[in-house]
Amino acid sequence: MIQLAEILQRSAKLRQRRFEMLPLRGPGAAFTEPQGRKPGDATAPEELSDLISSMSVVGMLEPVLAEEITVADRAPTIRLVTGERRLRAMRWGAAHLPDNPHFAALPAVVCPGPLSDEERHMWRFVENFAREPLRPGEQAAALMYQRCAVLVGKLLRAGKPVPAEVYAITDSVERFKALEKIRGSDQSCAAPWSEVLTRLGLQLTERKATELVRAFRELPRDLTEEMDEAAIRLNTRIRFAALLRGREAAANEIWAALKDTSRLHLLPTAVNVGLSSPQLDPEQIIEAAADRQEQANASRRAKLTRVPDPAPEEETEAPSPHGEPEADSGAPAGPSELAERRPLVQPADADGPSEPVPSAPQADAAVVRAALDGLRTLLAELRSGRKVGRYDLGSLRLATRELTQYLGEETPRLEESEHAA
Repeated sequence: MIQLAEILQRSAKLRQRRFEMLPLRGPGAAFTEPQGRKPGDATAPEELSDLISSMSVVGMLEPVLAEEITVADRAPTIRLVTGERRLRAMRWGAAHLPDNPHFAALPAVVCPGPLSDEERHMWRFVENFAREPLRPGEQAAALMYQRCAVLVGKLLRAGKPVPAEVYAITDSVERFKALEKIRGSDQSCAAPWSEVLTRLGLQLTERKATELVRAFRELPRDLTEEMDEAAIRLNTRIRFAALLRGREAAANEIWAALKDTSRLHLLPTAVNVGLSSPQLDPEQIIEAAADRQEQANASRRAKLTRVPDPAPEEETEAPSPHGEPEADSGAPAGPSELAERRPLVQPADADGPSEPVPSAPQADAAVVRAALDGLRTLLAELRSGRKVGRYDLGSLRLATRELTQYLGEETPRLEESEHAA
């Protein structure tokens, strides 16, 4: 945090910042443009309810950041740099809770403007990084803006002017490409990651920074934003970008299908299947991913519910119909076999006093009823002539087979149920 704070001292304008209590409406109030996480003017009050509630009790603990824009023959205006949600929450409180003193004025840190794009992005990055972890797409964009800032500084010091049209490029990756063309082969003007990360004071390796930006470069911007919202991990993004390079149409179809069916948890497995099995179409890839996921879940459940083998001296064999012990097949007993071998109550004619053996706890009745209701609804769908989707069929088959083991009786196969329906 000390290193992050030092960044603000490297700009002459940022060093002149001052603290002010700004009015929320009228002359001297800050104006804003939509920023990174899209709250905008359409932000519903319920989306700010927690923030408004907190402010009404303790006030705004962290001031917004703003720049003062001076135009000839006009009064200075204040433009917000960071803190749009806080500003909108304060305005709502001032309009609807006028007697609450916490909504009387807006705490703000103001510096002389106009700031350059690099200074503005640096201020936002430092403030956001200090307040909460950035998502991969946001962090990659911020890193690229900082790399552009380092490169611009070196180009200007080397006497290489940067055209206005390059400053006008809003996409950080495209701006960096344009700046690299100006740099050419001049290594003295290069902007290595080591210098960028040192300038930011981040505990981030060059390899991690390279991976973040590589995924950011290769994925479309709208897809990056969607992955940020879905909290998709960096490693999955990198592998998805590899799938996108080789099979763009299939990759896009997989993403759309998983997003539309709210099954993005299958994306890492689906990407691995797509990369390892290029002969499969998107539907087959998703079905295979669902099967793998269900098998992995079943394996984990089996490990958690496995009953330990009883000690030899305590093992009780159930009598066979002929009165002789059943021959041991040599195969390890599964949970259902162990349940059948171990009687809950000893036979009445057994030697010694009859003592009940504690039984396993019963399943939650509400869960069982809910499952039965779901099965009845599904059967009604099948009887009406509808079919189970390909994506869900494999998962349903696996669940049916495992359920059969725990019920201890043969359950009709799903294919037979469908045929009967």
